[in-house]
Amino acid sequence: MEEQNNQSTKRKIAFVGSECYPFVKTGGLGDVMYALPRALIGLDCEVRVFLPKYACIPQKYKEKMVHRGSFMMNLCQGGREFFVGIMELVMDGVIYDFIENEEFFSWGNPYTDLFADIPKFSYFSKASLAVMNYLEWTPDIVHCHDWQAALVPIYLRTHFAPTPVGQAKSILTIHNLRFQGICGIPHMKYWTDIPGEVFNYPYMKQGADDANMMKGGLAFADCITTVSETYAKEIQTPFYGERLDDHLRYHSGKLVGIVNGIDVEQWNSETDKLLAAAYTSADVVEKKKVNKRALQEELGLDQDENKMVIGLISRLTNQKGLDLVNAILNHIVDENTQVVILGTGDSNYENSFRYYESENKGKICAYISYNEALAHQIYASSDALLVPSLFEPCGLTQLIAMRYGTIPIVRETGGLKDTVQPYNKYTYEGNGFTFINYDPSTLFDCITRAKEVYFGDREHWDEMVRRDMAVDVSWTKSAREYLNLYEKLKG
Repeated sequence: MEEQNNQSTKRKIAFVGSECYPFVKTGGLGDVMYALPRALIGLDCEVRVFLPKYACIPQKYKEKMVHRGSFMMNLCQGGREFFVGIMELVMDGVIYDFIENEEFFSWGNPYTDLFADIPKFSYFSKASLAVMNYLEWTPDIVHCHDWQAALVPIYLRTHFAPTPVGQAKSILTIHNLRFQGICGIPHMKYWTDIPGEVFNYPYMKQGADDANMMKGGLAFADCITTVSETYAKEIQTPFYGERLDDHLRYHSGKLVGIVNGIDVEQWNSETDKLLAAAYTSADVVEKKKVNKRALQEELGLDQDENKMVIGLISRLTNQKGLDLVNAILNHIVDENTQVVILGTGDSNYENSFRYYESENKGKICAYISYNEALAHQIYASSDALLVPSLFEPCGLTQLIAMRYGTIPIVRETGGLKDTVQPYNKYTYEGNGFTFINYDPSTLFDCITRAKEVYFGDREHWDEMVRRDMAVDVSWTKSAREYLNLYEKLKG
């Protein structure tokens, strides 16, 4: 096996992360862990994805897993040992290695409370590298994701430095800097058994008594990436930096922003069986009317294909700019404009949007749940999609909207700024409507500008719709950027 690998010219990439669609997914990290490895397979890489074998993984996938071996591994101070089992599944050319341990992964959800998650992901980080050695598979790059895998670059340069896997270069990708894996130094020291000097400045130490897994991983990684160029710049400022802005400025020389893509097979208006009428850019204008009428009927909105429908598909939290929407929602709707909201989150927003629906029957629908089929229908039926986020590392909804010919209305932050160029009413260039200042009146003005074009210059609106559908929002371009980065790192 090792001889065969040595003869291969393929780049060998290990992905280490806490979730991956379709096995377990709570957010955008799960989408990236699924889509990017598949795209890299298409670029002739050999990819293994290392995941915890959670109890919540659907049984149909567990039944397909093959046992590849097991061993005992030291983890804590004092040499406490833990079982490491390896269950393997191959899908679409990607090899998924699930790390099995009942003590850590038999709970129902992937994340519980931080105090308990620190031991779990300390074990997972070390076990992932130990499994690579056990399988005699040495990657060129170990690509780690978020704080749950942030110990991997540290382990690579300490415990695993003299082993085969220690030859690998490491990348740590920040999907959302708000979550960092912070706890007291004694707790972290016990569960990781990492050398004491790593708990000093400028590595893991934060404040007087805390250790920060993300901070340590950023220091030890050979390269840091995040999910858009703008977010890479933003997190080096105090407002977006979550107390790590100075640390990130220090490491800015190895920080790169690469925007995410989306799964263009899953999100394809031409083949989407969840729509009332599938369509291409050639017939989008007429078929959107068919989808709009179907959505209006299903959700109890006034049925009129000439009304402008604005969609909002989001977690209902402050990060997503819902306080701005809440402040102006009554003023957005009128005799010609409807708003459809889909999502769950903070109870204050759920209740507020329900109230606005009750006060604006036929104009507002607040669907406080998550419904995958309805999400597809909203993307296809809406004329515009609202994404007014306070911060947005990348954002996927605006990319899906463009794919479905739905014009994004976004705040210029993170990946939203990188993917949506503001419409220019004089040159007719651009692919959406944007605003900068985070306040309700600025958002209202931006929506008003979009409505003026929709109702007053429909020819150029429709041109923008078709232009958006032609944008390449797949993983292909991003995967090539990552591959170039891997090649540069490995040399």
